[in-house]
Amino acid sequence: MKRQLIRFILGALCLILLLGHAGGVWQIPFVSALDAYLYDARLRLTMPKTLDERIVIVDIDEKSLAEVGRWPWGRNVLAELVRRLTDDYQVAVVGFDVVFAEPDESSGLKVLEALGRQQLKNEPSFQRSLAALRRSLDYDQLFAETLRGRPVVLGYYFSGLEQAQQTGALPPPVFPAATLAGRRIPLVSWLGYGASLPLLQKAAAAGGHFNPLVDVDGSARRVPLVVEFQGQYYEALALAVLRTLLGRSEVRPGLPDEKTGIEWLDVISERGSLRIPVDEHATALIPYRGYERSFPYISAVDVLHGRVATEQLAGRIVLVGTTAPGLMDLRSTPVGAAFPGVEAHANLIAGMLSGTVKDMPGYVRGLDVLQLLLFGGMLTILLPLLSPLRASLLTILTLAACLGLNLLLWHSANLVLPLAACILAILLLYGLNMSWGYFVESRSKRQFTELFGQYVPPELVDEMARNPGSYNMEGRNEQLTVLFADIRSFTRISEGMEPRELSRLMNVYFGVMTEVIRQQRGTLDKYIGDAIMAFWGAPVSDPENARHAVLTALAMQRQLHALAEPFKAQGWPVLRAGIGINSGAMTVGDMGSPVRKAYTVMGDAVNLASRLEGITKDYGVEIIVGEATQAQIGDIAFRELDRVQVVGKDMAIAIYEPLGLTAELSPAVREELKLWQDALRLYRAREWEQAELRIYNLQQRSPTCRLYALYAERLAGWQACPPDEHWCAVTTFQTK
Repeated sequence: MKRQLIRFILGALCLILLLGHAGGVWQIPFVSALDAYLYDARLRLTMPKTLDERIVIVDIDEKSLAEVGRWPWGRNVLAELVRRLTDDYQVAVVGFDVVFAEPDESSGLKVLEALGRQQLKNEPSFQRSLAALRRSLDYDQLFAETLRGRPVVLGYYFSGLEQAQQTGALPPPVFPAATLAGRRIPLVSWLGYGASLPLLQKAAAAGGHFNPLVDVDGSARRVPLVVEFQGQYYEALALAVLRTLLGRSEVRPGLPDEKTGIEWLDVISERGSLRIPVDEHATALIPYRGYERSFPYISAVDVLHGRVATEQLAGRIVLVGTTAPGLMDLRSTPVGAAFPGVEAHANLIAGMLSGTVKDMPGYVRGLDVLQLLLFGGMLTILLPLLSPLRASLLTILTLAACLGLNLLLWHSANLVLPLAACILAILLLYGLNMSWGYFVESRSKRQFTELFGQYVPPELVDEMARNPGSYNMEGRNEQLTVLFADIRSFTRISEGMEPRELSRLMNVYFGVMTEVIRQQRGTLDKYIGDAIMAFWGAPVSDPENARHAVLTALAMQRQLHALAEPFKAQGWPVLRAGIGINSGAMTVGDMGSPVRKAYTVMGDAVNLASRLEGITKDYGVEIIVGEATQAQIGDIAFRELDRVQVVGKDMAIAIYEPLGLTAELSPAVREELKLWQDALRLYRAREWEQAELRIYNLQQRSPTCRLYALYAERLAGWQACPPDEHWCAVTTFQTK
């Protein structure tokens, strides 16, 4: 755990950085930009992409400009357009995404009035004709009279420039200023405006601003439904159209308590009420339902000339706007880089009617912090402790859970939960841990490979590298098991072979034997001429070191037998080897001189293993195991050979020959082993005749067994010259 402390700290710092952004303590522009991109991706992924025929866009398009004339059109033409829509086609409401800020002088009325005041002021007939024409030539008055009593909403715009002017007339505020008195609500605020002529705005049913809120990337994703100007509160065009559609209605801001801002707007009318979710700035996310032309478009000139079927417009909401490129009402949106502004308002109206406006209240900031703590905190703690594969799987599952939760809230609760900080936290933490593992821990692994790779199997090096602080090459005392394997009659073999052939033979032999040692988690100590030395239990702890050593010895002998035929085919001699194994306390570590060192073991237990290997030929067996090793193994059958006292040892020990896994012994071997144990018991009890009979029976079973012949010789000698009373059936060896 201590080894991973730096990774924990670095992960926590990354998490704190993103938590500060999520909590609003500071802003990271890249994270905000990524959040906007991910919002757009979710929107495009889930939008229905169907045509909504409840709202129709009457388009001042290039076709209309070609037939009627260049913009702006005379107010008499617009009056005719309104009359056609409301009287002939019986639309529900008309909203103009257009400002009528300047008087219409296209009729020539001002010129005639100037003539009447100057050159023709004394011409009664001219004055009478002018009086009769004035009403029909005053297009603004004509337009105002057409608007009066009809469900028409005029648009206007606000400006945030310091030198912004105030032109035209604003509609009445959406609710009294006292509604939000005493509350510090960060509504969008403006410095100036450009609205329609007072005559026109007063005649219209309502008015609303058409300012979208443009994000830092230039995209229009939100519209402030309520804005503040000089202490009064004004509504957006979409909200004004909705209220006009519902009839006599009022707007009530949703204020859950005295400390929070506006979380929703209630539109209440005799026909019912609608709740529109807004954020802390009273802005609503535009629920784009598809790409451009997700609503029916009808050319304005076709309406003027009555070329539209009544059923295409009757009862519909109509928005009058323009898609003609020269009129500059195109905006960058999540669903198009040049999207008609009028269609953005249509999308918002449709969303308010359908209840599909996404909600992003102030408390989502707390939810973002919570998901960061949950997902990011979990990965900060767990990733440093896992292998690369498991870390990758956990990261994928965490990323899927984060995305799944986000999409679930988006789809089922219309809730927009920020996603960028959480995804970045997951990817940053994964990248940090993988980079650390590659650049830092891989260096430690390379160091371990350099230190232990020539002794220890690669899989054990990998295990050690996961926790390098637990391993070093300094000397220490451990309970280990050591093995010595030596080729029999190697001097004779080497003298009878060419050096090159001998080298090839030994390379094959050492390669096969070393692989067997590796398979049983052994540490290769060294090659001593034709001998192999290996041990178990260090540097990686192995509670079954004795068992693994004995299984290795058995496997080595099997491999030697398997090599017999290939060696004969090569013209090489068949090899035989004696193996000695012993367990006990040993000193293990990096030992040697400044010139040359080796990771090895030393101690009496090591020397005894070497002695045991040396006496294998005396007993005619391939493997001899010391009693300390035999006592630690329960599933391998052993044949006790003798009790011996070797050179350098004062105490006698029992020695054993491993026969194989107990469960795999044949009935014949089991029976022979039982007979031998009985013979050895009788031998040690000095019952020479009974012991001799048992040995004779065993020799009948295995005539070539050197062990039985050895004990037959001993029995004959003891019968001829019995030992004294202190005899304890121990064989003493005087040579190494």
